[in-house]
Amino acid sequence: MQYISRALFRDQALIAIREAILGGDLAPGVPIKDVELAERLGLSRTPVREALARLTDEGLVESKPHSYTRVTPLDTAAVRDAHVVVQAMHALAARLAVPHLVEADLDAMRAANTAFARALASGDVPAALAADDEFHAVAVRRGGNFAVTATIDRYTPLVRRLERQRFAAPTGRHSVAMHDEIITAFAAADADLAARLVERNWATLADLFVVEEN
Repeated sequence: MQYISRALFRDQALIAIREAILGGDLAPGVPIKDVELAERLGLSRTPVREALARLTDEGLVESKPHSYTRVTPLDTAAVRDAHVVVQAMHALAARLAVPHLVEADLDAMRAANTAFARALASGDVPAALAADDEFHAVAVRRGGNFAVTATIDRYTPLVRRLERQRFAAPTGRHSVAMHDEIITAFAAADADLAARLVERNWATLADLFVVEEN
């Protein structure tokens, strides 16, 4: 019989709960009860509690001992701070990746951008997010910097709800052309240009802060 580690159950719970929050099934401010989540997921309370602790670290869940656990209300200031960090880390990853990129990496970016454009055209926001993640992940992987990767993983969940808004709007399609420009810069091995273009691409999220504040 194959042993299934507790960490695997925790990761399953983490992915499911995070997606429920980012997808709006668990709305900002909604109370969370580990017993109910465990029943919905078919898991024990322990991995659910561990997943909630991780989501607390990510800023998606907040709790007060002996009082409440809930989905974190949208905090524009916190999201703005996280966005600045994520934007800077992706730009740095692009710069670090340039000396290590090969043609297969560029092909992977092109394929991801094609999938991204297709998802946007069909209004499939989750698929667009997945394709956009894969596009940017190529440079992050090739950059090979653990601290950059860890920082992106740590703060991206905070900006994900804004990304969903961007890709649900017609203006999100502008990212397809931006991705093409980024690929061209990578193909030319122009680290400075690639970093600037990646930074500009992530900067488009800043326009949504005005919407959130209003």
